[in-house]
Amino acid sequence: MANTVEEIKRPINDEMKLFEQKFYESMQSKVALLDKVTRFIVTTKGKQMRPMFVFLCAKLVGEVTEKTYRGASMIELIHTATLVHDDVVDESFKRRNFFSINALWKNKIAVLVGDYLLSKSVLLSTDHKDYDLLGVISRTIREMSEGELLQLEKARKLDITEDVYYEIIRQKTATLIAACCEIGVLSNNADEALAKKMMDFGTFTGMAFQIKDDLFDYLSSNVIGKPVGIDIKEQKMTLPLIHTLKIANEKDRKYYFDTIKRYNNNPKRVKELIEFVKSSGGLEYAITIMKDFQQKAKDILNEFPDSEARKSLHIMLDYVIERKF
Repeated sequence: MANTVEEIKRPINDEMKLFEQKFYESMQSKVALLDKVTRFIVTTKGKQMRPMFVFLCAKLVGEVTEKTYRGASMIELIHTATLVHDDVVDESFKRRNFFSINALWKNKIAVLVGDYLLSKSVLLSTDHKDYDLLGVISRTIREMSEGELLQLEKARKLDITEDVYYEIIRQKTATLIAACCEIGVLSNNADEALAKKMMDFGTFTGMAFQIKDDLFDYLSSNVIGKPVGIDIKEQKMTLPLIHTLKIANEKDRKYYFDTIKRYNNNPKRVKELIEFVKSSGGLEYAITIMKDFQQKAKDILNEFPDSEARKSLHIMLDYVIERKF
């Protein structure tokens, strides 16, 4: 896996190293507590896949510019802010095997740190008059919030159709990856048509990415660190489950709906539901849809001339659906 990421990074290695420094600078604050928390964030960073998308899409159509670095920092600031807020919402005390910010500094500080990071991303664009990027990140923040709220609203009633599910994951996950790709080309002064094309590329990639994440809920040997059946316990309606309940007979549908609604903490009932989804072809169905989204993204990519950046994005698309975590 590490090798795959290294391979993806190859055309942008130098840029990624310089980005780390610029990203840290973009978070600095005169408030000692904030500085302490942001230093902690930098040391516990993830794979930084999103900035990679920004740099690779910039190189796909041109060069990495100062505006590209700012765009990548904006994206990573938003992504980090949403992770910090997510941990508060989910009452989660671990993130990437480290304690989460709310575990170390309590919810109040975590919420404020998330807000601070969001304001920094907006300021980064206005300070440099990158109003096109400001438009992209403002829309992204709005859509991510709407997606989370739509999911919470639907979780209450468990009445999620396939179309609503696609809308939730588009807003929650795909919109940020779409923003990466759009910002990458906008940093090279792309026109509206090209920006829209790359936004679509990012959306399809993000949809495939999230469906893959949902599939981990059914795999007993997932390395992602996500316990099997956790989505069911949290009453999250994912694609394999939605499809399975849609094609089930009335008796089964009623029984398994009951499992999600009332017995979601009963290991025997959850295991039974996981087996039912597997035997009903729910996983195969989700894999087919995931590969469809991947293919749509690849088709867009193939419209560009061959280059190192294009190769890396193709590897990234394979990694998205083949990853083990």
